[in-house]
Amino acid sequence: MDKALIRRRFSKAAATYAERADVQREIARRMARLVRTYVPVSERKKVVEVGCGTGTFTRDFLQHERPERMWLNDLCPEMEVPLKDVLRENVSFLPGDAETVDFPDGQDLFVSCSAIQWFEHPEEFFVKCHARLREGGYWAFSTFGPRNMEEVAALTSATLPYRSQAELRRELERNYRVLYSREDLIRLTFASPMEVLKHLKETGVTGIGSRTWTRQSLSEFCRRYEQRYPSPEGGVLLTYHPIYMIAKK
Repeated sequence: MDKALIRRRFSKAAATYAERADVQREIARRMARLVRTYVPVSERKKVVEVGCGTGTFTRDFLQHERPERMWLNDLCPEMEVPLKDVLRENVSFLPGDAETVDFPDGQDLFVSCSAIQWFEHPEEFFVKCHARLREGGYWAFSTFGPRNMEEVAALTSATLPYRSQAELRRELERNYRVLYSREDLIRLTFASPMEVLKHLKETGVTGIGSRTWTRQSLSEFCRRYEQRYPSPEGGVLLTYHPIYMIAKK
């Protein structure tokens, strides 16, 4: 996993992410509702958000919650700028790779939206969160499963090492009690394969690898995409595969 490349791509997309990341925005809203449903108010006082990005989940969470202390973590230090409206005395930005950052002990809740698929060792991160949570604390996250962007993966062989819902649950159950687990498939329609690539660039999710397109390779990609993944509504399809998990220490 090239963390430097991931950081560059997401930093570059910070200005367009909020407008273009419709799926991630809906996932964040659902995640916030799940937290309110499964995590008692008394367990939302000391909170760490992992991979906060531009603050899509953060703002929804803070509309309903008044945490005593909240840390917002992201790989990209540049994200502090779009977060300025939510940062205050008790809400701090903590930049750095979540897999190596030394988070404070005694947390009530770790929460993350659409981020841990970028981790090299998410299973080890589950253990890390467990160690930083107080007894009875919660770990709530969304990520993406193996069918995520399956159309692009099939045509370019560029994909992340996604874990399945069953794999994630099995790892969690080593140290946690799983309270909620769900997966969905969301299919978006785009006017053309070029619009798909534009969407991926504007949401920063092209950090898997550095691909140099030639006119011929781009034309061939578009031709095969249109042939294999047409939308019944016209245009082409792109699949998202979100997974939601709520677990208690």
